[in-house]
Amino acid sequence: MEHEPLHLFEGFGIELEYMIVDRSTLSVRPIADELLRAASGGNEYVSDVEAGDIEWSNELVLHVVELKTNGPAPSLAPLPDAFKKNTDHINALLGDMDARLMPGAMHPWMDPLRDMKLWPHDYNPVYEAFNRIFDCRTHGWANLQSAHINLPFYDDREFARLHAAIRLVLPIIPALAASSPVMDNAPTGIMDNRLEVYRTNAIRIPSITGRVIPEQVFTYKDYDREILQCMYKDIARYDPDGVLQDEWLNARGAIARFDRSTIEIRLHDVQECPLADLSIAAAVIAVVEALTGEFSANLVLQQAWEVDPLYTLLLNTIRDAESTIISNAKYLRLMRYPEGNRCRASELWQHLIETVLPAGRVYDEQWKEPLAVITNEGTLARRISRALGEAPGRDRIAEVYSRLCDCVAEGRMFRER
Repeated sequence: MEHEPLHLFEGFGIELEYMIVDRSTLSVRPIADELLRAASGGNEYVSDVEAGDIEWSNELVLHVVELKTNGPAPSLAPLPDAFKKNTDHINALLGDMDARLMPGAMHPWMDPLRDMKLWPHDYNPVYEAFNRIFDCRTHGWANLQSAHINLPFYDDREFARLHAAIRLVLPIIPALAASSPVMDNAPTGIMDNRLEVYRTNAIRIPSITGRVIPEQVFTYKDYDREILQCMYKDIARYDPDGVLQDEWLNARGAIARFDRSTIEIRLHDVQECPLADLSIAAAVIAVVEALTGEFSANLVLQQAWEVDPLYTLLLNTIRDAESTIISNAKYLRLMRYPEGNRCRASELWQHLIETVLPAGRVYDEQWKEPLAVITNEGTLARRISRALGEAPGRDRIAEVYSRLCDCVAEGRMFRER
């Protein structure tokens, strides 16, 4: 049954992806299908399970389960508890399989070449097509967990405002949400390794990801011509059956889903517990809302921002997260930063959280403490890195990531000890 599209900020869709790991060794366990079958209470494998306001579903690989709002939620405020109730249920089911959930955007020692197992049931032809074209036995396909934020638009006019605003916020999301400092059993020096591998995972067909920051297109007609049809044309010779000819093929940092009148933001690494993810989502949404309200620049000026400066800033926050030095004075004026032409990304987010979030429709007191941890103590990636120390071995990495598993189980923030 089709529903009337929602207007801007009338509803919110949140998706959180978690790894399934062995309870003792913490290595990945490809048993998402067994989890969903157990949750459904049946004898057949299913691809999704409805649990009230939250739905569970499969992903491309068998060691990942996704939790998402079952339709648009009118408010973010109840969602941390709703997601926590479901992670508790999942952990209870996984306990019978000697497994548990691990948060964070990348598994620290997974070897995709050896450990990747595709989802073999419903929708497998889609996953097999991706694997045939791109070879999913890489970190950029098999080892990345994100949180997605879906925001609605009613018509082309609202799409133009929303897309313009989201493009401007994308580059600073890793400065709040980076959680993947470890890959191949070692810290890499990059705070958001998920995005570092994600941005090139479809390089064989560059039009699929573009430069992560979406192009300056602000109508359905232009978006279809300049983004969607280009990807469909470019992938056609690799996909003769047309299995991948759909809007979700688009891998930019925010993708328009005209089939459901939303824009999906994808640059948010999943955090240590749902409360952290929802707090970050609230901050991101508040800034997007302020920009759609033209709090610092009108729509024409927002649309004039080209990809290059935004992409440059994004590359910097992928590497350095909250420690990124932002010296683009024009961008700081756009965000109404009051103290000069240069600042750390953490200082910009502190300013936005203090000034924009309280004025937004998604403000709630429960976001204060998690955001204070992030702005005062660093992104989860930074806190993980400090907890690991210099040149950590496998045992130390396992100890820290076991604590992350405890965080999602207990619904609390990760703090350096």
